[in-house]
Amino acid sequence: MKPEKITDQLCYGGSVTCWRHRSEVLGLDAQFSVFQPAQALRGEVVPVLFLLAGLTCTHETFLQKSTIIAHAAEHGLMLVAPDTSPRGAGIAGEEESYDLGTGAGFYLDALIAPWDRHYRMGSYIDSELPALLKRLFTLDGTSFGIMGHSMGGHGALVHGLRNPDLWRSISALAPIVHPSVVPWGEKAFTAYLGSDRDIWAQWDAVSLLEAGRVHPASILIDQGVADPFLAQELRPDLIENAAAAAGQPLTLRYHEGYDHSYWFIQTVIRDHVAHHARLLGASSR
Repeated sequence: MKPEKITDQLCYGGSVTCWRHRSEVLGLDAQFSVFQPAQALRGEVVPVLFLLAGLTCTHETFLQKSTIIAHAAEHGLMLVAPDTSPRGAGIAGEEESYDLGTGAGFYLDALIAPWDRHYRMGSYIDSELPALLKRLFTLDGTSFGIMGHSMGGHGALVHGLRNPDLWRSISALAPIVHPSVVPWGEKAFTAYLGSDRDIWAQWDAVSLLEAGRVHPASILIDQGVADPFLAQELRPDLIENAAAAAGQPLTLRYHEGYDHSYWFIQTVIRDHVAHHARLLGASSR
């Protein structure tokens, strides 16, 4: 199936498009959204920043709720927002829980049936979607960054550390940093990956750092202190310690009074866009 452009709307001098295509990796139709800044519409090659949203979200959530487009337009960054999971896999129980199944793909490749057939967001993010984008748009193929929120923050950290040659810049907002030791991650990893914690470690940012998987660029993380998931699910202190031990450059900022919502994201998103623009060599319009 040839990729189909579903919508195309002007925004901040650029355009926001939604696409549908048949994913060979997922074995299902998939959708993703793209913001092209004015520079790209003029035919210029621009850096690309992937946006990974959190539990229950879709490919539209980050672009609609974070105000990131306004800042990306200033820096000339293309934004790509994939979905948070496959859709319509028809797996029993897929729709029953917000933290497993639909909307909760955890950006990994499942190994355990029945999830292993379709829940392969890891390969989709790291391989299939970047390759598809290079066919649809004029890209230089090297200037990719990745950021995410919550479950998406986990995805951004893991993909960035696993494949620094592709993902040249990383940032995260209220990320799940050590899913192997928190309830959200333990539930998802057991279902998707089985009981072998050595396999879990391959999809865990803290475990990757402990194994020496260091990214050459500094990582930016922002965390609200009033986040209700801070103590049990997120544990940013664990990645701070792991980064220090591994020699990973990391800026971890705490914000008093802020929670887990997109109101928090809106507050700090400008800094994240500037972080990626600097590392990716973006140019203002």
